Amino acid sequence: MFIDRNIYSELKSHLNKKQITVITGIRRSGKTTLLKKLINDVENENKIFFDFEKISDRNIFSEENYDNIIEIISQKGINKNKKITIGIDEIQLSKNSPSVIKYLYDHYDIKFIVTGSASYYLKNLFSESLSGRKKLFELKTLSFGEYLKFKHINYDTDANFLKSKFSIHQYNSLKTFYNEYINYGGFPEVTLALNTEDKKELLKDILNSYINIDIKRLTDFRKSRELFNLISLLASRAGSKIDYTKLSRISGLSKPTVYEYIETFEKTYLVQRIYVFTKSKNKLVSKSPKIYFCDNGILNSITDVSSGIKLENSVFNQLINYGSVSYYSTYSNSEIDFVLDDKTAFEIKETPDINDLNILERRSKTAGIKNYRIIGNKIPNGFTDFIWAGSIF
Repeated sequence: MFIDRNIYSELKSHLNKKQITVITGIRRSGKTTLLKKLINDVENENKIFFDFEKISDRNIFSEENYDNIIEIISQKGINKNKKITIGIDEIQLSKNSPSVIKYLYDHYDIKFIVTGSASYYLKNLFSESLSGRKKLFELKTLSFGEYLKFKHINYDTDANFLKSKFSIHQYNSLKTFYNEYINYGGFPEVTLALNTEDKKELLKDILNSYINIDIKRLTDFRKSRELFNLISLLASRAGSKIDYTKLSRISGLSKPTVYEYIETFEKTYLVQRIYVFTKSKNKLVSKSPKIYFCDNGILNSITDVSSGIKLENSVFNQLINYGSVSYYSTYSNSEIDFVLDDKTAFEIKETPDINDLNILERRSKTAGIKNYRIIGNKIPNGFTDFIWAGSIF
């Protein structure tokens, strides 16, 4: 049974466009499921699906004469004289596919819907050769709202976390699910797993696949232990500023190598760096980026982090669905956790109180930010003037 993802309506709308629909994102985030659903949604029956993990499918697109590919497809029941919809899964497994797709796109009436790992686009093969012919859609792991859909839990789909008042009823009905979400994250198959041991095993498998398949295909870095050690160092620093020099010294890798691989991790959706709020009235601000992991389940499977960091990392992944996220910090370490779209300051506290709100008010004023809110996860005694993290769907 297909469970609707937030990106699905936009993808479905793009089916009517000539442009190639490209779905990318971290491994096992649900790209194949979306592709199959989109192919199924195409009303025209003149459509075909290829899985490039199958050698037989890859071989079809290895033909030197690209017109022969159309002849082969015709033998599978496709009418080459009518509009064709072609779905291709794991497109990065065929090195020749950018050239093939460009030729077929230009010479035939074909709508392509393809999925691929981010590592493929880093090589600039697909991106440059198909400039102007494609639209890229990035699929993240499940938002908390999507997570609740997968669990078949009802929630207020019209609620806006910035405008809605704190709801005790909502907190009581959803807090157990949110606590599970910040521990195990939002990979679809992990969410659907029935027990914690299965969730943990799946997360280990996802991480190992990421390192041994995606990263090793992309880079010349063959030493898995050193690679995992660097990822572990980053996990232990989730929510903190990156000190490339210190990471180099601890990991034994050169500073340029550390920087290069953090860039690689970011472009393959393992981590994301955020940068300092640049419109601050106070010019004495820190310039170092902070780092967060794309999914709490992956973060927690790498290393033990505090419950406060789990909450902060989860809220980060929830907020990026609503706009651009930065942070504020002066050289004297007066910090605001997040700034959304340069307009609203957020401080993340497990159990917030009025003092936290007063501090945030002062720091927001110094930074020149008018709107500010506390995001928390536990109800303090009588203090409900904050956003519950579980309401950021």
